[in-house]
Amino acid sequence: MTDQPCPFCEIVAGRAPAKIVEEWDDALAIVPLNPVVEGHILVIPRDHVQDFVTDPDVSAMAMFRAAELVSGMGSYNLITSKGRPATQSVFHLHLHLVPRAVDDGLALPWYSGRTRTTRKATQP
Repeated sequence: MTDQPCPFCEIVAGRAPAKIVEEWDDALAIVPLNPVVEGHILVIPRDHVQDFVTDPDVSAMAMFRAAELVSGMGSYNLITSKGRPATQSVFHLHLHLVPRAVDDGLALPWYSGRTRTTRKATQP
């Protein structure tokens, strides 16, 4: 990773600017620096955890806050990543809430209609 301070910890500590959408005692919702669409929001826990498997309780809380935030607000993708190959660039758990609309043209890195080769499961 890097010797640089965690950008989300800096925001949580009030040492870096962010456009805050909502605050809770355990999390923040902010507008990302480069939103992919209008209304794109990040939910970040106040506790530093690297990704969604590091601390399942913190991950569940962040998911709860994300659900609470967009409940009744239409269609959304909720996206998080674990590891650089999975597109994680900030190693502090964060959930992307991306509003969606029919034919909005926003492509995700996968497509459910794509034909692909099935991987065979290996036996231990």
